[in-house]
Amino acid sequence: MHYITPDLCDAYPELVQVVEPMFSNFGGRDSFGGEIVTVKCFEDNSLVKEQVELPGKGKVMVVDGGASMRRALLGDMLAEKAAKNGWEGIVVYGCVRDVDVLAQTNLGIQALASHPMKTDKRGIGDLNVLVTFGGVTFRPGEYVYADNNGIIISPTALNMPE
Repeated sequence: MHYITPDLCDAYPELVQVVEPMFSNFGGRDSFGGEIVTVKCFEDNSLVKEQVELPGKGKVMVVDGGASMRRALLGDMLAEKAAKNGWEGIVVYGCVRDVDVLAQTNLGIQALASHPMKTDKRGIGDLNVLVTFGGVTFRPGEYVYADNNGIIISPTALNMPE
């Protein structure tokens, strides 16, 4: 499904919240959306690695990496695994790496920046907790939509207007 966030904002102004503009598109899909699955972690992508191994059809992983600019929470191998397992996209409040490969991967990826250093794997993090960044709170089971215009959230699934 191709989403256009300005059209969704126009059609559902009472439902959507807009994430503050700070993200860039790094994935092979310029538009994506789905049910929110949250991961809260800081410079440790162990939970991201676990989640991309699971089926993700209709889901978007929202990773609160604490806006760290010191480590990348997603790289080419995890992105390819996520795409293979049907994930719609990943939003990273932090950094990604292997950006040339990410751009060729059939996955929506929005992040703050790129950084070449991988994370430590200490098994530290929280799954499906409320995460807040960019002026909004992401709740597991709600919905997120992203394109080159920005990222929006909604408590319910949205359909593109005719």
